[in-house]
Formats: sequence, structure tokens, C-alpha cells
Amino acid sequence: MKRVFSIILLLLFAVISTVNSCPPSDRAPLLALKAALLEPYLGIFKSWTGTDCCHNWYGISCDPESNRVADINLRGESEDPIFERAHRTGFMTGVISPEICKLTRLSSIIIADWKGITGEIPKCIATLPFLRILDLIGNKISGEIPADIGRLQRLTVLNVADNQISGRIPPSLTNLSSLMHIDLRNNKISGPIPGKFGRLRMLSRALLSRNQISGPIPGSISRIYRLADLDLSMNKISGVIPPSLGKMAVLATLNLDCNKITGTIPTTLLTSAIGNLNLSRNALEGKIPDLFGPRSYFTVIDLSFNKLTGPIPRTLSAASYIGHLDLSYNHLCGRIPAGEPFDHLEASSFMHNDCLCGKPLRGC
Repeated sequence: MKRVFSIILLLLFAVISTVNSCPPSDRAPLLALKAALLEPYLGIFKSWTGTDCCHNWYGISCDPESNRVADINLRGESEDPIFERAHRTGFMTGVISPEICKLTRLSSIIIADWKGITGEIPKCIATLPFLRILDLIGNKISGEIPADIGRLQRLTVLNVADNQISGRIPPSLTNLSSLMHIDLRNNKISGPIPGKFGRLRMLSRALLSRNQISGPIPGSISRIYRLADLDLSMNKISGVIPPSLGKMAVLATLNLDCNKITGTIPTTLLTSAIGNLNLSRNALEGKIPDLFGPRSYFTVIDLSFNKLTGPIPRTLSAASYIGHLDLSYNHLCGRIPAGEPFDHLEASSFMHNDCLCGKPLRGC
């Protein structure tokens, strides 16, 4: 009788284990992903053995109800003990297998900071209906952003920075109505910013610097109410700065440096919520608007390397705070105002203008 009872318990345990383990249809794509990648130093894939990929497979998490694979979290820079024991960051080569797209319940794909992963972003990633996070930062991925990426209606984070991605920003990207964070920095992306970029109403950070993006800044960006950080620096952007950017309620950082922007500085930028303003290394002309006051609070104002003329605005002395101010390499003229913030600024903030004088430069 005891033997029969033991057999029943073993059978029940086997059934429960099978129910709580990932299905073979999810295990196979993970093994294909493993086969296409080579990680020689840390051995993170050594745990990817056995039939149950939901338990003790490094970086893999499953939905507790369906036992389908929900998250792939493989970071090459981490405080995980496996990195501390090896005394090094991760390095991985190979490609991201398109078989990953058979994991149809994926919520996040994080394969980040491995430095050596090449190939393209699998185009079929755009077919994953539950994907919320796509983070591939810090690899050597090339090719283009999938044209149909706009199908990912649940996507909140798109991070492909520090790769070798080329081509244009696909127009469908503006359909990502849930997107909160986009980071395309340090790639080879060219062409214009889509004119309908302002449809990304949930966006709080848009980081597009260090690419080859050209064309104007779309005025529609100013309709992104939640946008707090806009970085378009080190591109080939031309045209004027839309004055509507200065009317955005929560925009705190605006980096437009190292582009081909022309025209004048919109007065709205200096009476806005922006506290970090970098317009350096463009072709801006005209006078610096004399509109500073007690509500003006800037940690950084960098207007260097432009074609600005006229005097330094006297109202700068009325600002509640000016941390770093750089007006060098322009065509400014006249006496540098006395008092704060000028008393704590160095000569380098004013050098190489036409005829500025006064402390900290030579006397007038």
C-alpha cells in the first residue's frame, strides 16, 4: 500500500512540475538564441539546461499564471555576483536570433552592454504584441530600426543607443502611443525627424544625439506635454528653433548643440521651465533676448560658437540662479555687467567676442 502511495505522489509531482515549467515551444527559441550568441567569460548560459526554462535559467522570467517566457534580461554590466566573481564586465558576440519572435508573450527584451553583438534587430520583433521594453544599448547592432515598429502598441521603452544602426527613423514609430522613453544616441541614423513626432504624447525623454539626422525640428514636438528632456545635439539639424518649444510645461533640458540651426534665439526659451539650455556650435544670429528675471533658473546656458551680436543682457543679473554661462566665440560687444552671476564666471565664458570688456576681461 505504501509503495502504491509513493508512486501516486511521484506521478503527482511529475504532473505539477510539468504544469509549472515552460512549454517546449518557448524553450526551443531560447536555445536558438543561446546558439547564436557566444559569451566566453562569465558562463551565463551554463544555467540554460534542463527542460524548465522558467526556473534557474539566468536572465529568464516567466509569467506565473501561464508559465510562458515573459522577460529576457541579459545585461553585460551588472552588480550580479556572477560579474563580481569574474571581476569584469560582460562581452558577447554573435547575433540576436529571429527565433526570439516565437516567444509571443514577451514583455521585455533586454540584451544590453555586451559590446560585441552584431547583426540586425530582427524585423519580426514588431510582431510581439505584449512587448513593453526593447533595450539593446551598447552593442554593435547594425541595419535599420524595423519599419513596422509602430505595431508595438504597448512599447514604453525603446533603447538602441550606442550601436551602429543606420537608415531613417521609420514613420510608423510615431504610432507608439505608449512610448515614454526613446534613446537612439550614438548611431548612424540619418534623414529627418518624422513630422508627426508630436503624436508620442506619453514621451518624457527623447535622446537622439550623435547621429546624422537632418532637416528641421518638427513643431509638433511641442505638443508632447510630458516631454522633460530633448537632446538633438551633434546632428545635422537645420532651420530655426520653433518658439513653441519654450511653451512646453515640463521641458527642463534642451540640447541642440553642434547642429546647423539658424535664425534667432526664441524669447520663449528664456522665460520657460528650461533649466539646462545648450544651443552652442550653431549659426544663431541676432541679440540675446533681454528677458531674464526672478523666475529664471538655469544650471547651464551655453550659447558659445554662434553669430550672436549686441550686448550681454543686463537682466541676467536679475535671474534667481545661473550656474554655468558660456557666451564665448560670438560677436558680442559692450561692458560685462557687474554682480551675480558674472562675479563667479571665468574669462573663458566671454572670450573671442568682438569687443566685450570689463571683469573678468580687460577693463573698458
